[in-house]
Amino acid sequence: MPKGPVFGWAALRHLPAPTLPSVEDLPQLRFTTSGRAAIYQALQLLKLPAGSAVLLPTYHCPTMVAPVLMLGLRPVYFGLNAEGLPDLAGISHDEATEAGAMLVSHYFGLPRSLAAVRDWCDQQGIALIEDCAHSYFGQAGERPIGRWGDYATASVSKFFPVPEAGVLASATRPLPDSALRPQGAKAQLKAWVDVLEIGTRHGRLAGLQALLAIFFRLKSGPVSRRVAPAPAAGTSAEDLMLGCDMGRIAAKPLALSMLLREHLPRDRIIALRQRNFALYEQMLGEHNAMRDFAAQGIADCAPYVYPFWVEDADRVYHALRERGLPVFRWDRLWPGTPKLPQDHGRRWSHHLLQLLCHQDLDDNDIQQTARQLLSLLQPPQEQPQQESSPP
Repeated sequence: MPKGPVFGWAALRHLPAPTLPSVEDLPQLRFTTSGRAAIYQALQLLKLPAGSAVLLPTYHCPTMVAPVLMLGLRPVYFGLNAEGLPDLAGISHDEATEAGAMLVSHYFGLPRSLAAVRDWCDQQGIALIEDCAHSYFGQAGERPIGRWGDYATASVSKFFPVPEAGVLASATRPLPDSALRPQGAKAQLKAWVDVLEIGTRHGRLAGLQALLAIFFRLKSGPVSRRVAPAPAAGTSAEDLMLGCDMGRIAAKPLALSMLLREHLPRDRIIALRQRNFALYEQMLGEHNAMRDFAAQGIADCAPYVYPFWVEDADRVYHALRERGLPVFRWDRLWPGTPKLPQDHGRRWSHHLLQLLCHQDLDDNDIQQTARQLLSLLQPPQEQPQQESSPP
């Protein structure tokens, strides 16, 4: 199953969908190679003194921490409440006084109001970076997505079938022209090849499928139909920084990424993500300890994943990954992330699975993933003998 959006003829179609605000609607806009590059550039524009504290959530992807360290700043972590919002009362006076910026995320593509966070940042004199990596489209309570922060950052590649791209935006602050370096002809050509190869692999280019399949077979040689699981990634600070690929933060996004982002319909992205999320909720909701969080309504957003709580998380997660199902979790916390009282973030990093619901998964993909997950929720001795076979 595709782990992200796939380019094919279907990506050009329109579907009935609600009109939602987007990060792209903000008056100040700059495109980057990735969401992490956008975070880096937002922090760079703040011109914080070296060693300044940046408040980060305990529940994070390593790419949220790497830009802070790259700029010689100091991550200080805050806990989350059950809504995935900062536990503001848990941030000490000293931490607030030392902080120059705070990064707050809209998790899972289910945006929340940041009114209380915005007020707190204003009172403390702290710049707010609104992380919309999971929420390219949507209404965040009283404001459209991206309009709570001094800066907003987002990931184009999580929502569009592009090889890379991120967004730095602002509703209130100017974004001066940056000296991002253009990428060369080889990188631009490789982007076309990669997009077509992924589309061919997933059968999305009818009419060209056979011809392209021959070309890519000759290019790559024989490939096993079953892809072996990737080796476990390291969790040291050095390994995490290497995995974040921070060497490309000063490059312009690829031309193909900008072309597809500009011309592909948004309505299909929104409609199918809402449909897939709703199907997960229909099949899994009664088994999900995160149901109250997940079921607060998706009419005003385009979900990124369906969050699902699992007690026996290690066994279930690794079994799902071995079967090639579209699921992941944020279990690679940056070294030094503290265990804070009443923090939901650290518990989420272990127990919370993120089931992808992007527009290029169909009903069968969602149903198969849900059924496999349900089968694994049984105690091991009660599971079917041939659990790896599709139901």
